[in-house]
Amino acid sequence: MLTESLGRFFEQSGAEWVLWLLLVLSVASVMVMIERLLFLTKQSYDFDSLAERLNGSLLKGPEAVTSVVQEHARGAALAALSAAMDSWQDGASAIAERVASAITSERVRYERFLVILGTIAANAPFIGLLGTVIGVLNAFGQLAGALEGDSRTELVMGSISEALVATAVGLAVAIPAVIAYNYFKRRTRVAMQQADALSKLVIARRLSVHEHDEGS
Repeated sequence: MLTESLGRFFEQSGAEWVLWLLLVLSVASVMVMIERLLFLTKQSYDFDSLAERLNGSLLKGPEAVTSVVQEHARGAALAALSAAMDSWQDGASAIAERVASAITSERVRYERFLVILGTIAANAPFIGLLGTVIGVLNAFGQLAGALEGDSRTELVMGSISEALVATAVGLAVAIPAVIAYNYFKRRTRVAMQQADALSKLVIARRLSVHEHDEGS
């Protein structure tokens, strides 16, 4: 009884709403991709050049380092190095703690909206499959009331063909979302690693200054 009721419900609702839902998810996915690309573009910088400048400025003192950081660093690197220089007088341990906190905060900014991409990537194929199942149910419903012969075969095959469109659309929405999600996650990981590497240069210099002061 329940099976028949659900079958009639799906037959009446049809699969078109699934395609509209996938269209909405596709638009949301593209919007997130564009927003994240713009965000990452604004945070980009030349890591090798910054590392070289930072190494040179560390020998000149905190003021020179701060100047280089403000001028050449962006994104997670700027946050981590700014936190490091703000804690310069407090010692290497304080610098490490402040840098770790800054990188954690930056990771949240870098991963903003990625949960949307991940959710779309994981669920769009299943939503498309739902549309296909509903379409197949409709096809069998039409089969039961169709005439014998070629017209019946053409009707059923046409219905099944339309039903498979939902699965194809689901995959078309999911695949770009998966690629974009993995790309943005990689960019985030690299940005955090670079920020950590740059901050360790500051920590190493602070330790050497501390050892020199003790030796004196």
